[in-house]
Amino acid sequence: MAARPDGQHRAAQHGRRAGPCHAGLRALLAGLNKLEIDERTLAADLDAAWEVLAEPIQTVMRRFGVAGAYEKLRELTRGQAVTAQALHDLILSLEIPQAEKDRLLALTPGSYLGLAAVLARRV
Repeated sequence: MAARPDGQHRAAQHGRRAGPCHAGLRALLAGLNKLEIDERTLAADLDAAWEVLAEPIQTVMRRFGVAGAYEKLRELTRGQAVTAQALHDLILSLEIPQAEKDRLLALTPGSYLGLAAVLARRV
């Protein structure tokens, strides 16, 4: 049997490794295609995640120069469940324009998109 040039040997080694890898990826895709999204459960989980709204609240607080914006939110959100009432109480206590308070009070975890639309367009 004739010796193969070094490049052919490497190609043969890669070919032996690629076969099982390809089969594994096909099996993975077959499994992923069987998954179904439970939209009701996802929506319920999101609606219970009021901490999502810490970002827009902090952004507004900083825009209007509220001192200690990060610290105020950290006190409210660290190590405990965040409730709508707790966030609303914080918003109402802020020294920001009423229109901004109204806008923040109208937000829900499900309605807040942040920069999602902008970031999705970049993909």
